[in-house]
Amino acid sequence: MNDLALETDGTRTLGAPTLVESVMATIRQRIAARSLTPGARLPSIRAFAQSMQVSKSTVVEAYERLAAEGTIRSRPGSGFYAAGSLAPLSLAEIGPRLDRAVDPLWVSRQSLDAGDEVLKPGCGWLPASWMPQAGLRRALRTAARADDAALADYGTPLGLPPLRQLLARRMAGHGIEVSPEQIMLTESGTQAIDLLCRFLIEPGDTVLVDDPCYFNFHALLRAHRAKVVSVPYTPSGPDIELFAQALAEHRPRLYITNSAIHNPTGAILSPVTAHRLLKLADQSDLTIVEDDIFADFEHAPAPRLAAFDGLNRVVQIGSFSKTLSASIRCGFIAAPRDWIEGLTDLKIATTFGGGRLAAELVLTLLKDGSYRKHMDLLRARLARAMAETGARLKAIGITPWIDQPAGLFLWCGLPDGIDAAEVARRALADNVVLAPGNAFSLSGTASRFLRFNVAQCEDQRIFKVLEAAMAR
Repeated sequence: MNDLALETDGTRTLGAPTLVESVMATIRQRIAARSLTPGARLPSIRAFAQSMQVSKSTVVEAYERLAAEGTIRSRPGSGFYAAGSLAPLSLAEIGPRLDRAVDPLWVSRQSLDAGDEVLKPGCGWLPASWMPQAGLRRALRTAARADDAALADYGTPLGLPPLRQLLARRMAGHGIEVSPEQIMLTESGTQAIDLLCRFLIEPGDTVLVDDPCYFNFHALLRAHRAKVVSVPYTPSGPDIELFAQALAEHRPRLYITNSAIHNPTGAILSPVTAHRLLKLADQSDLTIVEDDIFADFEHAPAPRLAAFDGLNRVVQIGSFSKTLSASIRCGFIAAPRDWIEGLTDLKIATTFGGGRLAAELVLTLLKDGSYRKHMDLLRARLARAMAETGARLKAIGITPWIDQPAGLFLWCGLPDGIDAAEVARRALADNVVLAPGNAFSLSGTASRFLRFNVAQCEDQRIFKVLEAAMAR
């Protein structure tokens, strides 16, 4: 009954929901998650009282209140039933009810909605001033001179052929042999995962994720009604023994992870862990979706599951929102050859043609020799920011989990006894958006961690606000 916010003597914690309110919230949650659809019979009063560990009178009162507000209907002699038309999907209500201050969707909303006066060390992208703006403007001028079809027509279902050819060559640099016909362009990396979830899983299927992992994996899988199971992540990859245990116990269909630079920890998958992981996947008929969005931030190539596997049971995705522009939406999927026709049909059904103009812009930028120079400068700038941010955080008692990783992120532990969610709430009042650890952790075991985007940490006010929030 720990979710009912009762003290050990049976009294209610101040401000917490009553037992009746908790039972009502559980029913509303099941309706929002559509495990209770219109017309579905609710559990009997006796059965639900036992499952919730409350009295039958508590369930009776909860059901009566829900009936009074129209959420359920009573049928004398038959029981209670979910009422009305199908409720709109509410991702916030699916799964455990989270405090909106640490909900991953809340973090995204705060970062995306923030004005110029708000500092965003918790967001997941580079400042606009760090992007190749001169190259973007040149690409836009080039696009303006393109033929009418490039400006006005739908793209082909697979996407712009020259860009797919270029992507195949780039992937070969990471040891992944893939033909352009195995690559499909998408509107973003997020859409790539969404399409793969539509293609590979059904509601109720189990999907493995890292703990911690990129919080939007949680949100997307929740939207697909998947059962999500997490495996602890170590500095060399997922904990292999616990990964094997999760495979045996839950028989998942998919595992979604980052390759190369891990989000949020900055860890790098080791070759030994990669080989053991693929052996387990082969034994369990597990498909792996490998998100390689941070590929160009590497200082040295890291192991890729797709390279070891040969795109047999590993699918790789990526996009250019982190290095070129988050405004130009273009991602890709590299998949087994016999999946492409089905994925293409699904893409047509959900988005029709592709974003041809965005693909043309990305192609122009990647072919421009300035992109390589931009990335060289960006990696050097990030390395400096990583060292400076790490030093500033250590000075106020915040410890990086990995010292100076590549990429954007520092995964950091707060001093003992300090809750990251509470620090984030206090910082928000001072116009600083943070990313508390439990937004990334399905198990809720990262309450003393924060993820910092070092590119967004140049303003000294961030560290003053952090120090004050921890002190309070």
